[in-house]
Amino acid sequence: MAKSSSPAPGHDCPLCPRLVAFRNEARASFSDWHNAPVPSFGDKSARLLIVGLAPGLRGANRTGRPFTGDWAGDLLYQTLLEQGFAKGTYDKRPDDGLKLVDCRITNAVRCVPPQNKPTPAEINTCRAFLMASLGDMKNLRAIVMLGRVAHDSVLRALGSKLSAMPFAHGAVHEAGTLRLYDSYHCSRYNTNTGVLTPKMFKDVFKQVKKGLP
Repeated sequence: MAKSSSPAPGHDCPLCPRLVAFRNEARASFSDWHNAPVPSFGDKSARLLIVGLAPGLRGANRTGRPFTGDWAGDLLYQTLLEQGFAKGTYDKRPDDGLKLVDCRITNAVRCVPPQNKPTPAEINTCRAFLMASLGDMKNLRAIVMLGRVAHDSVLRALGSKLSAMPFAHGAVHEAGTLRLYDSYHCSRYNTNTGVLTPKMFKDVFKQVKKGLP
């Protein structure tokens, strides 16, 4: 298990100059948005962690809660509600009262990147916060990795070899006491192009539920 190596990023985290510049542009254009590193959502005592890529400009970067306010969140939270990993109502707002159940959500990169594409250097820099999240979850048993970037960053955070656990949608890997689940990212692009269907996505979480008695 990775140990906590760094606290969560601050509101004005200065570590990635390109992301800072993009964040400042968003603050100038949309002063009432969150426009800052997006914190993890859910209880640290959860057994399941979901790791996404990065906040969407008009989604989590706007609302301040992972996957809240865009299509990816529509599919993710609907699936979590159906599988019992969330309760309440998802209404695309951080104050909608939605609660996660035995589940936490974070991103490999905490700040919104231009065109939703963080650079390798930005991913590497932000991994300290991912490692901290892993280290803080003492009951962690399962991780769902949404997309290859999340997959690779989680494996590196755990000290696992990427070659031993290649990314493939629906693949399940073992890393010590952890079970790792791969899924294509639930982005609008992936669902619109048929790379990922709602059924494919929900089947991953059905597997997770079976593996967490």
